[in-house]
Amino acid sequence: MSWNFLRDVLSGVNKYSTGIGRIWLSVVFIFRVLVYVVAAENVWKDEQKEFECNIRQPGCENVCFDHFFPISQVRLWALQLIMVSTPSLLVVLHVAYRESREKRYNRKLYDSPGSMDGGLWCTYLISLIFKTLCEFGFLVAFYKLYGGFDVPRLVKCEMDPCPNMVDCYISKPTEKRIFMYIVIVTSALCILLNLAEFVYLIVKYFSKCCLKRYVQK
Repeated sequence: MSWNFLRDVLSGVNKYSTGIGRIWLSVVFIFRVLVYVVAAENVWKDEQKEFECNIRQPGCENVCFDHFFPISQVRLWALQLIMVSTPSLLVVLHVAYRESREKRYNRKLYDSPGSMDGGLWCTYLISLIFKTLCEFGFLVAFYKLYGGFDVPRLVKCEMDPCPNMVDCYISKPTEKRIFMYIVIVTSALCILLNLAEFVYLIVKYFSKCCLKRYVQK
């Protein structure tokens, strides 16, 4: 993953964001990018090797690990970060389109290519909707894949080729549980920020329209 590319995209959107959008960007960088790069990858390092069951039946341990961890949590977080950041690219592309039009016609077509009005306003709202849906979708995916928002110390497995019910132990469950909670809280906070920014832009737009009508009268 190119973190520099992701940083450049989000920084570009930051120019046209509201104050709420800038808070969202700070949350993404501090509690997602930095936590992922600095700590999360080390906590989940050699995850399968450290997953132990109290039986040496060939294949049993691998099957149980695959059942309880169908997708690596840290890779799923990376995918989540990419998916919730990608809609911001729509705003960057829209601004680039505006700037290219002005260069093509060699005259000023907009008050400011990055001003939050008209088509760019709609694009920004669409990006907020997609980001919110992605956040909510990944929360549901986490819950379904891992059977809740928790990392137990002990899991019981009775899948073939295990001969009977076996106990399997997850390494560093407390650390993983803490990171899981950080991800959940961050996702919930991002959803609230996206909804707040959406409402703010709608209210601001209609307030401006009402003010124009009042002035014209």
